Amino acid sequence: MSFQAYLDAVETKTGLTPRELVALAAERGFGPGTKAGPILEWLKDEYDLGRGHGMAIVHVITKGPGISSKHVGSSGSHADASDTLWLDGAATNPDR
Repeated sequence: MSFQAYLDAVETKTGLTPRELVALAAERGFGPGTKAGPILEWLKDEYDLGRGHGMAIVHVITKGPGISSKHVGSSGSHADASDTLWLDGAATNPDR
């Protein structure tokens, strides 16, 4: 599953775009420098997200939308179209 697919699945499960979750996390004081544990606990308690999907959100909360270009353009199961994740919802993603 690509990194973007994880984010899209989180949106489907929670009804919130990744950008909306980042904003809610910021309201709770989560951001760059926050350890994964408290964020994962919040995501599990509030949205019933498991570790894999939670870690995708942890990444964008703590590191922003940029990812390694390692899988960009590859044909593997983890291939992403871009090294910048789309945070504004699957329906508005221009790569879809």
